[in-house]
Amino acid sequence: MEKVTLQDVQEAKEIIAGVALKTDLLENVRLSEKTGAKVYYKCENLQRTGSFKLRGACNKIAHLTDEEKACGVIASSAGNHAQGVALGARNAGIKATICMPANAPVSKVAATKSYGAEVVLHGAVYDDAYEKAVQVQKETGATFLHPFNDKYVIAGQGTIGLEIFEQLDGNVDTVLVPIGGGGIIAGIATALKGLNPNIKVVGVQTCNVPSMKASFEKGQVTTAFNDVTIADGIAVKTPGDLTFDIIKENVDSVVTVTEEEIAQAILFMMENQKLVSEGAGAVSTAAILSGKYKPAKGENVVCVVSGGNIDINTLYRIMSVALNRQGRRVNIVAELPDVPGSLSKLVEIVAKCGGNVLTITQDKLSTGKYLKLQTVEATIETIDFEQIEKMKSEFIENGIKVEFL
Repeated sequence: MEKVTLQDVQEAKEIIAGVALKTDLLENVRLSEKTGAKVYYKCENLQRTGSFKLRGACNKIAHLTDEEKACGVIASSAGNHAQGVALGARNAGIKATICMPANAPVSKVAATKSYGAEVVLHGAVYDDAYEKAVQVQKETGATFLHPFNDKYVIAGQGTIGLEIFEQLDGNVDTVLVPIGGGGIIAGIATALKGLNPNIKVVGVQTCNVPSMKASFEKGQVTTAFNDVTIADGIAVKTPGDLTFDIIKENVDSVVTVTEEEIAQAILFMMENQKLVSEGAGAVSTAAILSGKYKPAKGENVVCVVSGGNIDINTLYRIMSVALNRQGRRVNIVAELPDVPGSLSKLVEIVAKCGGNVLTITQDKLSTGKYLKLQTVEATIETIDFEQIEKMKSEFIENGIKVEFL
């Protein structure tokens, strides 16, 4: 195993000091009250380029030879490493080509291009983009910058751990870190365990792509992919062998969270901390909210918010899911007699129960079993599930057949 040491991380801190920001460490009072612990956010979503990836990319570029720089660099990325490499390459005056999944968020693609990089879109997940990058690298001779399985990249990401330790004056008990390929958690674990081996480091993955958890449990690098995920930044089917070796040695446990739990965590962070997080950045919060990780009372817990580069359209869809799961929005389909006053009665009941109609569609041209009936579809803003149940009872009492979706 290629060793990454605390000294490597400390050297990386000096190298990237002029580029990467020392991001804020903020307490989330709501989570602290909920758990009895002191819960903090390490806000890498506020980093330049909106993600921690800038740290590792700039440290790696700084270690390239003049010959390697002359050939330009190529990288594969779900979006955040892309921006880090693009900005680092621009600062170093070298050409950058980035291969990204075809479904990468539009905002990440646009941002990468804005830093002067050439973008090649290919495949559905990071691993597909990686294969394309390998092909392009062979054709062009560019220097490949791996997003996680690289000593200098890992050391750069580890500077987050140094900052956390400094910002809490060494009083750190547990750090929750997102895992995709493993670069950020390998770096943070190397730094923190080097400073204090009693600090607990917990990795968090999405259930849809639990590759590092599967590897951690089997004791060897394992490929795992169940479905696509809103946490595109950690959608890595096969983790790195270097990162795995470090994680196996320095990480205490790995937990997984569902897509719904991630969506609710994104909403929670916006409402309670005024922070915008992408799916990958929200998994550490999701682990606590879901109970997958339960902090001990009185301990200092840090949730690493790895990035905030989320597409607005994606955010809108995620918010809709989260609001539905919390009973704060509901969709209904109603069958009403096709007579005057039927629709107004339905709306009257919604208003009586305190609901707010956001959208409504009426269809009076149905045939077959819907003859002399009209169908109404509506999205209603609600307060909670209790209010929804009250609305159901009112519909039943008034003889209105309604399906709640």
